[in-house]
Amino acid sequence: MSQENLPEKRNVLGTYRQSGVASAAAAHGSRTSERAPGASAAFFDVDNTLMRGASLFHFAAGLAQHKYFSGKEIFGFGLKQMKFVLSGSEDLEDVASATEAALSFVKDRSVHELTSLSEVVFDERMVDKLIPGTLALAQAHIDAGVDVWLVTATPVELADLIARRLGLTGALGTVSQTKDGVYTGKLVGYPLHGLAKAEAIRALAVSEQYDLSRCYAYSDSANDIPMLSTVGFATAVNPDPELRAYAKKMDWEISDFRRRAQLRENAIPAAITAGGIAAGLTAGYAMGRLARSSKNT
Repeated sequence: MSQENLPEKRNVLGTYRQSGVASAAAAHGSRTSERAPGASAAFFDVDNTLMRGASLFHFAAGLAQHKYFSGKEIFGFGLKQMKFVLSGSEDLEDVASATEAALSFVKDRSVHELTSLSEVVFDERMVDKLIPGTLALAQAHIDAGVDVWLVTATPVELADLIARRLGLTGALGTVSQTKDGVYTGKLVGYPLHGLAKAEAIRALAVSEQYDLSRCYAYSDSANDIPMLSTVGFATAVNPDPELRAYAKKMDWEISDFRRRAQLRENAIPAAITAGGIAAGLTAGYAMGRLARSSKNT
């Protein structure tokens, strides 16, 4: 890299760090349970690791269904997010485009309104996309007294909701600025993507006093190699080809729950675990559908 590009590189890294620190601060202040003495932590990516598809797209589609914004807006938003996330690009123009898209549907809107709709959208569009095998991994950590955090580019409000509904410790997500309970249309740094996730985990480890060499991380994407590399125990879950190759090189664990046989294998332990995530969600989801059906008859 030429010397004239070094200041720009430092600015980019500084903004990633800002994003991570802001996310960790929000997570530290909203964790759902007390930290056990000596506890370690497990960090789970969401999209295609814990949930099939892109959580942010499912969320945006649900918001559009409830007339939060128009179909035209969601189409433009989806294209920008897809280009950024699927390309794995760290180019400043791509980051700026994705940031603009992420802000477009919350500017001047109430935080309370979005949070309330999140509950409805989760039940309608997201709960049945959760991956039983990964839920079982998360539950095993919970049963062992390990803190479990989500780490995702999804807005922190949605990430917190998913974590809360799954009974997890909390979530690291993209942080938007607010004023008087209304979104300003500005992010704190970049979306929590790539290097920003690693920065968020490091910052949270400081505030929660985790020894990262004793912590765990799970992801499907090569974009999350920085995140996976921050902990002592990394697992590639449903990995893309690049991550699969890297995981083999690094001798990381590989778990693939996409095959039908494996889905059947892991659905049972996830459902029968005492106080298990999947059992509670499945019952709640079925009851919710039954209630909605009764109202319509």
